[in-house]
Amino acid sequence: MQILIHNLKHGLMISIFVFVMMIFIDYLSVLTKGKMNSMIKGSLFRQYLIAAFLGATPGCLGAFMCVSFYVHGLISFGALAGCMIATAGDESYVMFAMIPKPALAIHVILFILGVIAAWFIDKAVYLLKIKPCQECQLSEIHLEDECRCLNFKEIIVYFKSMSFARFLLFALLLGSLYGFISGLIGPEGWNWQRITFVSLIGLAGFIVITVPEHYLEEHIWKHIAKEHLWRIFLWTFGALLIVDIGLKFWHLETFVKEHMFLVLLIAAIVGLIPESGPHLMFVTMFAKGLAPFSVLLTSSIVQDGHGMLPLLSYTIKDSLRIKLFNLIIGLVLGIILFSLGY
Repeated sequence: MQILIHNLKHGLMISIFVFVMMIFIDYLSVLTKGKMNSMIKGSLFRQYLIAAFLGATPGCLGAFMCVSFYVHGLISFGALAGCMIATAGDESYVMFAMIPKPALAIHVILFILGVIAAWFIDKAVYLLKIKPCQECQLSEIHLEDECRCLNFKEIIVYFKSMSFARFLLFALLLGSLYGFISGLIGPEGWNWQRITFVSLIGLAGFIVITVPEHYLEEHIWKHIAKEHLWRIFLWTFGALLIVDIGLKFWHLETFVKEHMFLVLLIAAIVGLIPESGPHLMFVTMFAKGLAPFSVLLTSSIVQDGHGMLPLLSYTIKDSLRIKLFNLIIGLVLGIILFSLGY
């Protein structure tokens, strides 16, 4: 019961952090949509930098945007592959919550690797005479939604006729704010972590109160809350619980130490799944000192959260090619680091 309660609180803390960060990143991304569209055009090197940067931003939205740019003919096949290497999906938020310093290091590495791999993959595509998909319009990805702060009169109107979605989101954030301030969840004392959590929740509350109804319904409620939040909580809580139970009852630590190379291979294979969640097992193992950096990096390179899903709906061939390139790069670098003792 103690293990269950401990991991439940930990899972709630991480899920709330992920939730508010997803709101914040989405808000900024939609606000700057025009600049992102204009910035992406240019030389291949600029494409590589922008694609890797969007991939390295926490969450899946940067990867979604790169898919949109790719199918509109704005970036190359290599740039898209580099984006998928650089992205760690929704697990980025969890890594920053659980292991902030290693998370920052791994995202810097993924960004640099994404740029280098983009150039290499474009060269390989040319030499192997692989023909990427042709330019097309992908209606599933759109960046035109209105995102602005309401004025005071509009806020009063929305509060008087508050929608069910806005009420639930506001109540969730208010309850989370109370939980962190009172110490029910999160750090026990007032340190930089608690101050950060409280500030981010306050910022998310401001966004929920001040955005128009359409943006709130389509982005925050339908996409982030209904599609991501419950999955993140279940995967996070499940990974934490399984690892803790494994350490206490299943001799997990002994098994991992005796079969570490097998764990690295499993991390790469699991990374092929186009889903945010399975990667959290390796994040948790690294956070608890069970797995080395090479395992976490391999998993981060190969997996791309939900980023590949829109491309799968358009071209399976290109999706499989990108996954194959990323698997090879992830395994090669992972094995090299593993052999060096990292």
